[in-house]
Amino acid sequence: RVPHSQFSRRLCHWLLPKLLTRLFLSVQLHWGQLEMVLRAARTPEVPLVFLCSHRSQVDGPLLSFVLLSQGIGLPRVTVGAWPNPCLRSLLQCLGGIFLPSGMAQTLSDWDEGLPGAVLDAYIQEVLQSRQPLILFLEEPPASMQLADPARCWLLRVLRALQDGAVPDVLIVPVGIAYDVAP
Repeated sequence: RVPHSQFSRRLCHWLLPKLLTRLFLSVQLHWGQLEMVLRAARTPEVPLVFLCSHRSQVDGPLLSFVLLSQGIGLPRVTVGAWPNPCLRSLLQCLGGIFLPSGMAQTLSDWDEGLPGAVLDAYIQEVLQSRQPLILFLEEPPASMQLADPARCWLLRVLRALQDGAVPDVLIVPVGIAYDVAP
């Protein structure tokens, strides 16, 4: 099992509202769509994988807060490379998982060695424990093509399904829009 520590949950409950209220005047959710996500979250033995467009670096913390506040749980958020060590540490406390440096460049190789095997096992554990998983499909500023880190993370989910680690996953498309991007 890949648990979040009590520290991560407390940090999320304490820090995220303070951070988000400084960035946003309001956050609006579509209640009909939220009800569908809540119903999907109650599906037994099937993990949720959120596929998101990426508009800003605060998308991960914002979506984590929304999911946690709705009782879905604190998700694991996949991140490509992250150059700032302080921000990386904060995101790691909030459930961020990072690709090893250079991992996306080796995507063409089916066998990525030890780092790929470790990531495969980790994603299998996350999915088996039914923790929500957030995959961002492109890097901000949003482009119209799938980013290399997204391909790498999607490959891990596909391998978990092919290897029978989980029988199925529920894919939830997520769109985040801003009046003005933070």
